[in-house]
Amino acid sequence: MIENNVKHANVYKQIFIDHWDGFKKANPWYGTDHCNELVSKMLSCGDPKHIGFAEYQCFGCGRGNRVVPMSCKSYLCLSCGKVHTDNWVCQVSKALLEGMVYRHIVLTMPSLLWSLFSMYGYLLNFLPKCGAECLKEFFSEVAGREIEGGFIIILQTHGRSGTYNVHLHIIATGGGIDNNSNWFEIRYYPYKLLSKKWQKYLLKMIEEQCGSSAADYVYTCRSRYTQGFVTYVDTKNTLESCGEILATYLAKYVVTPPISVRRIKEYNGSSVSYVYKSHKTEKVERETVGVYEFIERMIQHIVAKGFKRIRYYGIQAPCKFEKIKEAVLAALKKVGRIVSGAVKIIKTMNYRQRFMESIKRDPIICPYCGAEMELFRMWHPKYGTFYEGFVDFIAKSPPNSIAENDFFEYNENYEQLLLLS
Repeated sequence: MIENNVKHANVYKQIFIDHWDGFKKANPWYGTDHCNELVSKMLSCGDPKHIGFAEYQCFGCGRGNRVVPMSCKSYLCLSCGKVHTDNWVCQVSKALLEGMVYRHIVLTMPSLLWSLFSMYGYLLNFLPKCGAECLKEFFSEVAGREIEGGFIIILQTHGRSGTYNVHLHIIATGGGIDNNSNWFEIRYYPYKLLSKKWQKYLLKMIEEQCGSSAADYVYTCRSRYTQGFVTYVDTKNTLESCGEILATYLAKYVVTPPISVRRIKEYNGSSVSYVYKSHKTEKVERETVGVYEFIERMIQHIVAKGFKRIRYYGIQAPCKFEKIKEAVLAALKKVGRIVSGAVKIIKTMNYRQRFMESIKRDPIICPYCGAEMELFRMWHPKYGTFYEGFVDFIAKSPPNSIAENDFFEYNENYEQLLLLS
């Protein structure tokens, strides 16, 4: 039995150490440079010699010293999931409009189409825009006039069990603004209309991009799913609380692998057991799969390098957001729909703040004299030592636009950081 997060993370790594080479031989299409790089980074996570470090030194007594490994930034890494999640939530929360209410919308597709998206991976590039166009028409039809809402669309390729399951999670504004700067709030979401529109837009996109090679898929979907594809709009959360929790809830779908550390229960060298909450039974189910199948359930969700899983459309698009947000707030205020506290702006934390929140101890305080240690050196395997001495780090930009947070991200599964004598 695996007892804690560190052991879970070590077992997860051990699975790849034991079987990655064999898996690639059995499934050569996964042996790309991109996949190999992500696996290598994940396996090196926590090792300062391989991923770089920031070193702190006590200039009071000269004895205190702490080396902080950098984050590996690999999608496959379970250990860095907390850091990535926090930073993503901060990014999304800044894009939400204070005073606006948001809805969580999910657009799914039949399992028949999952294999099509798996075969033709380029289709994923067109899926978010397809969802945005569908929702724009849906909002306008419900409003009875043309309005523009805002959509933050998150592409997801896995279900709770880790299997391939393509769908869209959307943070949508609670209404839209028309050409006369009037706000129309959508209070009722007709599911039948949304389901049919989503089916229409999705199948049209597939026909345009795949042509005759997808004709059988399209025909089967139209004849079998006469009521459209399954869609969901969150009606459990109140409008006032929905905006606060969406970014945090959806973060796990963007920056972490499909299996969290706590869900791995057993690894015996040939199979892996893990648990997940089933959508069908609403119960926690235990599943045991062979090691190659487990690795594939992690690897198959890797997208092309540079691919953006999160995209912004409508009034949430960056090119429009700053220009139009004052007009949107004025329109909301005019109809009395400004909601106090509807959006919670979450600040990002650096390594020191995250450590103190988790461990309840300041990692920069010298254990010998109690003085505050100072940043002494920063080293990166690609750039070498690029900071050394007493110069204020914040005032000195690292080379090639390396951000401060790249070096202050704390890996919580490595509480016993390397101490240099």
